Amino acid sequence: MNSLVIILIAMAVLVAGYVFYGRWLAKKWGIDEKAKTPAFTHEDGEDFVPSSKFTVFSHQFSSIAGAGPVTGPILASVFGWVPVLLWLLIGGLFFGAVQDFGALYASVKNEGKSMGMIIEKYIGKTGRKLFMLFCWLFTLLVIAAFTDMVAGTFVGTGLEDAGVAYANGSAASISMLFILVAVIFGLIQKKVGKMNEWVKAVVAIGLLVVMFAVGMKLPIYASKTTWIYIIMAYLFLASVMPMWLLMQPRDYMTTFMLLGMIIGAVLGVVVAHPDMELNAFNGFQVGNSSLFPTLFVTIACGAVSGFHSLVSSGTSSKTISNEKDMPMVGYGAMIVESLLGVVALVVVGAVAVNGTKPDGTPFSIFSSGVAGFLEKMGVPVTVATVFMTMCVSALALTSLDSVARIGRMSFQELFLGDTTDTAKMTPMQKVLTNKYFATVITLFFGYLLTLGGYNNVWPLFGSANQLLAALVLIALAVFLKTTGRTGWTLYVPMGMMLVVTFTALIQKTIALVKNVAAGQATFLVDGLQLIVAVLLMVLGVMVAYSCIRKLFGAGKNSEKEAA
Repeated sequence: MNSLVIILIAMAVLVAGYVFYGRWLAKKWGIDEKAKTPAFTHEDGEDFVPSSKFTVFSHQFSSIAGAGPVTGPILASVFGWVPVLLWLLIGGLFFGAVQDFGALYASVKNEGKSMGMIIEKYIGKTGRKLFMLFCWLFTLLVIAAFTDMVAGTFVGTGLEDAGVAYANGSAASISMLFILVAVIFGLIQKKVGKMNEWVKAVVAIGLLVVMFAVGMKLPIYASKTTWIYIIMAYLFLASVMPMWLLMQPRDYMTTFMLLGMIIGAVLGVVVAHPDMELNAFNGFQVGNSSLFPTLFVTIACGAVSGFHSLVSSGTSSKTISNEKDMPMVGYGAMIVESLLGVVALVVVGAVAVNGTKPDGTPFSIFSSGVAGFLEKMGVPVTVATVFMTMCVSALALTSLDSVARIGRMSFQELFLGDTTDTAKMTPMQKVLTNKYFATVITLFFGYLLTLGGYNNVWPLFGSANQLLAALVLIALAVFLKTTGRTGWTLYVPMGMMLVVTFTALIQKTIALVKNVAAGQATFLVDGLQLIVAVLLMVLGVMVAYSCIRKLFGAGKNSEKEAA
């Protein structure tokens, strides 16, 4: 099939889903445009910051659109393009977008509380503790997988190819400039006050052009290990600095870059309109992998991702200025991410060899594929390659800084008692809930898992990610039932994700046990992953049991204080 037809069908389905299903959910749950949001009622200049609709959308989209929607569909393409496309569309509309919007909605209706705090309110303190521990372990996997990917992208995968080395060095230079420029942009906004959205957009795009030009002229070369240390240092800053100073301005500018990448890729498909060289379907068993559950946990973020709920309830909910912005931010950002997943699928389909995906990392396949499309539009190949390398690294970096911050917050919440007043805490509590200590601990264990490389961590990340989505969907169903809202639409997604993820985690655990038993394992790779996998399964069962018992136990609660 022609790739252009696939893109057009996907766009039509996703837009229709947003217009009809997304708005239907918003109507059923209830949007109060006159209600004061947590961004105003708890404004503190750090986490709670009232922001424009596009600013919040840009943070949400750039945070959730990490490596997943590119890496997942490309890796899953070994099963053929048809099953991947179907899951991207069905999963995106009825699973992922519903979860993202639901988590944002529940948090805004509950004073900007995280999913953990929401679980405590509607399910109990034990459920919250278990959930926060699960979330923290999950963030370690994300930090490990994405840090390894970004460091590998910066250093290049074939330094004998001067073009590849130059593109990666330039992307690294631009990414470092991005941090400095984001802080400057944040300070300008703080000093000037509320900017006109068009002026703000022009300034952001202008800064991107300058960064791109400087990065092209001054590439930075360093080893992968050095880049890992540099990325960890950046994550420390992103975890402790105020949202308005680094993350929000960085995410705002990144969104223009990523939207430009998607538009460029789609226009490239229109101009080149290549046929899908990838087989439509390769069967239910490919090599040692079966379509179920491998396809679902591999595609991950492009269809549904538990991580998104942490962004929705952890950061975005604290910056929403009006409840009417929630459908666009929660549901809409996920729809755009699913489209990015379809673009990645079309790219790998266009460059497939003998009906299967070509060799190389997902990032290199995607970068070179889209660069090829852009070249056919008249864009110089060097510029196109640097632009694409910069974009794919930005995809992962923007998720990395968000997940590091969320990991820090999860660790802090894990040790909170009945009060957030430091004067009433024990000395040990004060240490464990200190944001600097929590950040260091989170990044340290994330670094240890990084030593295993993303190829080893990704399957475990995918399974944990989908299990987190299942747990969040159950918790949201409890919230909706308790507050008298429509929640039956979440039952099928949560049931399916529980079956998929526990199957995948059991398979991964068995594989790790076999490696350990055969004496082919090292503690910092297989051993550490085995411990995390077992902990995730145990915690997942305990949280799921607590939520399901609450959901199907007591009848509808009369309390509607969150309405």
